Amino acid sequence: MSYEAARAHLERYGLADRIRTFESSTATVELAAEQLHCRPEHIAKTIALLLPDGPILILAAGDARIDNKKFKARFGAKAKMIPGSDVEALVGHAPGGVCPFGRKPGVRTYLDESLRRFDVVYPAVGTSSSGIPLTIDELERAAEPEGWVDATKLPSSPA
Repeated sequence: MSYEAARAHLERYGLADRIRTFESSTATVELAAEQLHCRPEHIAKTIALLLPDGPILILAAGDARIDNKKFKARFGAKAKMIPGSDVEALVGHAPGGVCPFGRKPGVRTYLDESLRRFDVVYPAVGTSSSGIPLTIDELERAAEPEGWVDATKLPSSPA
């Protein structure tokens, strides 16, 4: 059901014909990069977090990590990952396939500044064996985000 919802969402934007599905897993950044023939940092991973007022999704570059200080400054709460067993019920997609497309109503989505380094990124499409190449402009349109945030740090960033 998750894939169908994500696909239907992308069809509304004329992007569904670019979805790629695979026999092998794309559930991690490394696996997705291997299947999509790109560098890991070009994977637009979707981080599912829980705030006191509900779940949110942050799409970030594959090499980015949540920066707790920045996150708390922006959202007023500590970054708390949604437990894997609760992700699908809260967001609409199971771990490994979480994406902003076809998510449950009320789940707010943000795009992290770490993605702006790239012309094209590759988010999942509702399954742990899918991905889609999107320009940043296409991602911004199709993800229907609340906006852009600076909530991560890159490997070369100071701790």
